Amino acid sequence: GVKAGDELLKLAEMVNSSEDPFDRLNFVGLMTIGAPGDIGAFDKLKAARAQVVRHLGLGEEDALKLSMGMSGDFEQAIEHGSNVIRVGSTIFGARDYSKK
Repeated sequence: GVKAGDELLKLAEMVNSSEDPFDRLNFVGLMTIGAPGDIGAFDKLKAARAQVVRHLGLGEEDALKLSMGMSGDFEQAIEHGSNVIRVGSTIFGARDYSKK
């Protein structure tokens, strides 16, 4: 994945550009899937969003959504500012990988 810093800013510029093929993308936010129990990943993504928003001149930090948090940590993710959570396991149960 892309980490905060120059790589992230270059990627943000690229996907936010009006050049083909990126002109068809709607850059709406950043996503992370941290290691289980790694709540620090949420703070890192918030900091990365602040960097990207400043770099691209998007104004308010909430100009970009934060997608972070899954079934096991969605409450902490919301407390850290998540706009999008993934809770499929809570709704549908754990995936069965044995049928591959």
